[in-house]
Amino acid sequence: MPTVTQAPLSGRYLSFAEREEIAILRARGGGVREIARSLGRCASTISRELRRNAATRSGKLEYRATTAHWHAERRAKRPKTAKLTANEHLRQYVQDRLAGAVERPDGGAVPGPEVRWIGRRHGRRADRRWGKAWSPEQIAHRLQVDFPDDESMRVSHEAIYQALYVQGRGALRRELTACLRTGRALRVPRARSRARGKGFITDEILISERPAEAEDRAVPGHWEGDLILGLSSSAIGTLVERSTRFVMLLHLPPMHDRGPRVKNGPALAGHGAEAVRDAIAATITTLPEQLRRSLTWDQGSEMSQHAQLRIDTGLNVYFCDPHSPWQRGTNENTNGLLRQYFPKGTDLTRHTDEDLAAVAAALNSRPRKTLGWKTPAEALDEYLQSCQQASVATTD
Repeated sequence: MPTVTQAPLSGRYLSFAEREEIAILRARGGGVREIARSLGRCASTISRELRRNAATRSGKLEYRATTAHWHAERRAKRPKTAKLTANEHLRQYVQDRLAGAVERPDGGAVPGPEVRWIGRRHGRRADRRWGKAWSPEQIAHRLQVDFPDDESMRVSHEAIYQALYVQGRGALRRELTACLRTGRALRVPRARSRARGKGFITDEILISERPAEAEDRAVPGHWEGDLILGLSSSAIGTLVERSTRFVMLLHLPPMHDRGPRVKNGPALAGHGAEAVRDAIAATITTLPEQLRRSLTWDQGSEMSQHAQLRIDTGLNVYFCDPHSPWQRGTNENTNGLLRQYFPKGTDLTRHTDEDLAAVAAALNSRPRKTLGWKTPAEALDEYLQSCQQASVATTD
């Protein structure tokens, strides 16, 4: 057996000294969890070490530190031949599940549209290559079903991804990435996709922290907001008061007066973070202070400047959970009503500020069943009058 290397390793890997400790504790009859506690390691790490690196020459599993360390070093040597490169049967199985022809019920192949590989992701509204298009995870787990007794027919989904994307591990043709659901020619790190557009949201401003008075609609002044989008990146902002259903619309014209777009500069489409912040501040500050209690929005990046908005207006901003539009049900319902005036697929930039004010007035003058057939304008006016009367009574 080769000499065991005792060079220091990173804390991620078991050292030779730790393996000696495992051998001693195991000989004394120590259990997996007892050994793990003694070494400050996870129990799964110790269990895997005992299973994978034990000596087998005697016909049974006996753990010896020198043998275990030699096994670990041999397994860690790089580079290794990729399993999909060495096993042609396995490679053909994976390629067929990724890009195999779609078949009719009678078994005949359907080629689908002819799509040329261009080395990058498919374009929007363009034909895509047809194939069986199993995901790597589906392939990896199906192998265990189709070949339950053949350990050579095993591969992880990560190994399939690396064979597609990592240069030097190209056991699979790069053009097969077109058969993945996303069709990406390059991988996007998971950390980057998770953080995109969400770095400005903390636990303190999630909807779960919103005061109870906003939830039961007992006190006016709590608003819900969103954008309705149209053609060519046009947009209109909507604000709806939860208790009275009073609507205010935000005019978001393109910011052509700012000159050409600069890198990391404000979005010029009119509904970037800076434009939305200014529009909300200009609109909400026309209201009395008692009507500026909170604003609930979805997790769109247009509200990334919510902290400055709170400073400018005194309005507490809260964010819904991801993919939970029902948490802003009043606003979603109002957006549906507004689509009568601003249909999808139309250019919203053609509507002036006066147009938006007229549409808002039309909605605010409609009697609503939930308000006892009062209009939102009447309900809001009653609240303001009651506040004024209470203020006069307190002064007297």
